[in-house]
Amino acid sequence: MFDYETLKLIWWLLVGVLLLGFAIMDGHDMGVGTLLPFVGKSDLERRVVINTVGPHWDGNQVWFITGGGAIFAAWPLVYATAFSGFYWAMLAVLWALFFRPVGFDYRSKIANPTWRSTWDWGLFVGGSVPPLIFGVAFGNLLQGVPFHFDDNLVSYYTGSFWALLNPFALLAGVVSSSMITFHGANYLMHRTEGPIFERTRKWSIVSGLVMVTTFVLAGVFIGSLPGYVITSAVDPNALPNPLAKTVSIVQGAWLNNFKTMPALWLLPGLGILGGLGGVALAASRKTLLAFVASSLTMAGVIGTAGVALFPFVMPSSTDPNSSLTVWDSVSSHLTLGIMLWAAIIFVPIIVVYTSWCYKVMAGKVTEKFIEAHDKAAY
Repeated sequence: MFDYETLKLIWWLLVGVLLLGFAIMDGHDMGVGTLLPFVGKSDLERRVVINTVGPHWDGNQVWFITGGGAIFAAWPLVYATAFSGFYWAMLAVLWALFFRPVGFDYRSKIANPTWRSTWDWGLFVGGSVPPLIFGVAFGNLLQGVPFHFDDNLVSYYTGSFWALLNPFALLAGVVSSSMITFHGANYLMHRTEGPIFERTRKWSIVSGLVMVTTFVLAGVFIGSLPGYVITSAVDPNALPNPLAKTVSIVQGAWLNNFKTMPALWLLPGLGILGGLGGVALAASRKTLLAFVASSLTMAGVIGTAGVALFPFVMPSSTDPNSSLTVWDSVSSHLTLGIMLWAAIIFVPIIVVYTSWCYKVMAGKVTEKFIEAHDKAAY
């Protein structure tokens, strides 16, 4: 069994891997939903778009559920504080996600233009709203969240929903939205042909360039933001207690990890070069490679944000000493150990099963296919 410090670090990495898995796997079908009203001009074309992700979108939700469950079990204080502080934002995500299962299942069951158009826009909401809110939430993490703990470790959130919509957070939201749209466009190109392919190709190029531009702007912005630094001694093997440390706010501190380990600059480099490479590959119609490039872009962007924050997970703007870190927001040694074995067993199973499903469902979705399977297709 690993010692407590090692398990804390392992679960920081595993949560990051699960979030990246969610971004790549569920992200591309959200991106397709975002593009649905714009790349499909007729009902038949929109059915083609929907059926590129219809058979497996719900399977991709495994990553979302697993990531949320891992945060709940590995970082209970983060889960409790985030879901109470971002309550209305999380409800907005859930309300948007409600459109997805109903939209996929019921959209094509009634041959009524108004009915189908309504569900098309519902799928657009279900695909576009969650990435935007996730990006805004992460932008607020980098600025500090207005919460604090009392002596009994009861958390109090003192912010408001509208305060979340600040300039940097909205910029982070644009990064997230354009990244997901870019990824979804590359996947949709790989599964379609003809006019849908051509329209999607234009969206891929535009969204990829927007993502790279806003990511660079966000990086410049972060350099001028106040960051958080632990100024007291920390025992990584100690029992969790968020109030057992002192934290200072220092201008530009979010870049400290990159300055200490210059090799970490490869992560933002991957985000930028992967995005530019994906745009070039989309322009040259190399769809599978473009999808791989946008996946690497996600790894770079998400990795950059995680490294910038480390060891913080949820900084506090009202009481910096209440900030939650990798060391003091976790579950017990025993819990982390049991969860690690569960992850070792089940994550590879999920990866193998998902890979098999995508292999079975590989190939182009065409209008002829939809016409031939009118009653069975979405």
